[in-house]
Amino acid sequence: MFKLGKTKIPHRKHTAAMEAVRMPAPASVLIPMSQHIGAPAVPVVKAGDKVYVGTKIADAGGFVSAPIHSSVSGTVKKIEAFLSSNGRSCPAVFIESDGEMTPDPELKPPVVTNIDELCNAIRESGLVGLGGAGFPTSVKLEAEKKGLIKKIVINGAECEPYITADTRTMIDDADYVVKGIKILEKFISADEVFIGIEKNKPEAIAKLQGLFKDDPKVRISVLPSTYPQGAEKVLVYNTTGLVIPEGGLPSDVGCLVMNVTSVAFIAHYLETGMPLVEKCLTVDGSAVKSPKNVIVPIGSKVSDVLNFVGMPEDIGKVLYGGPMMGIAIYNLDDPILKNNNAIVAFTKKDALPARQYACIHCGRCVAACPLGLNPTIYAKAMKVEDKDDRAARLTDAKLNLCMECGCCSFVCPSRRPLVETNRLAKADLRAYQAAKKN
Repeated sequence: MFKLGKTKIPHRKHTAAMEAVRMPAPASVLIPMSQHIGAPAVPVVKAGDKVYVGTKIADAGGFVSAPIHSSVSGTVKKIEAFLSSNGRSCPAVFIESDGEMTPDPELKPPVVTNIDELCNAIRESGLVGLGGAGFPTSVKLEAEKKGLIKKIVINGAECEPYITADTRTMIDDADYVVKGIKILEKFISADEVFIGIEKNKPEAIAKLQGLFKDDPKVRISVLPSTYPQGAEKVLVYNTTGLVIPEGGLPSDVGCLVMNVTSVAFIAHYLETGMPLVEKCLTVDGSAVKSPKNVIVPIGSKVSDVLNFVGMPEDIGKVLYGGPMMGIAIYNLDDPILKNNNAIVAFTKKDALPARQYACIHCGRCVAACPLGLNPTIYAKAMKVEDKDDRAARLTDAKLNLCMECGCCSFVCPSRRPLVETNRLAKADLRAYQAAKKN
């Protein structure tokens, strides 16, 4: 079913040797209530309230949800609707910063002596997956209460071009990575811990190998520098040999998967009590003259971040994330979110869409897909007018296994919009299934 993820893409890890620098406090932050998979958080502040760094401004809106905290000290000015780059609207808290970045005096390290207290603490921290879709971490840990976790897989692959934020975590905050894994080992009954790192990160590999040399449960899995090693299904298979079933979760095969920066954050939170209020971002791309890794308050404007590194003059496109799976930003006043790990800006020339040609049936998209899917089937199915027939074809061709990693589009010589077609097909299939239920 799986391959190693053999697509060769340019690495462009220009900032791998650059320690992260901290951006000054922005004049204001806009903090959306939906920064995670699941129910949006519910604001617990109102206009005029004084807040500090780490003050809870929204509580979890359901089981699959996460609290949100202020990333600056200042005053809540308003709560308004925010239209995100994915087209969805949610409330957002607008905070005017006082420039002081004063920590909330009520913050203190949580007391954790068992798995229940660990889950509660991580939930209160606001932690969600920092390298992917933003799944609330406390929900992942609930699988331990059911005795489902046998292996822990730490994602340090960071396979997208340009992005090196996790690389810097493994180098600069390696002690917190170690502490975080020790915490997981203490409260989770897993018999093995795998840290997956692509081989193009020798400094990070060497550092973690040295720090874990006396821990027999921890294995550093050096992965080929091919894309998409960091995809959850691929990572689990390439580290443990286990296959996550279609529609399944890592817990279905006894695995807990966590981003390496998430693990480091857990250790820092249990030590300090400071919740998730900032992110380390890689700022790079052909339009960026001085690429950097930058520590940014969550809710800062993208324009504030670009101004800090030196606002590019010839911007054609700006992405949240990398060029393979990133989302285009339509407004530079959009905020930095919890699961952002990069801002990548391209020149107008590099942002021009490639000219598309007819499919030549070369099969490169099928060969490149790490899950062995055939994107041409989805494109053909979307031209079928009969809804029942279209849905049957998409389902039979395992559409929902698609990770939208972009390998198919990257290798297509005709520059077909295969990933976009797959996304539209998923939306079409969801709408069909919902209509059938009703």
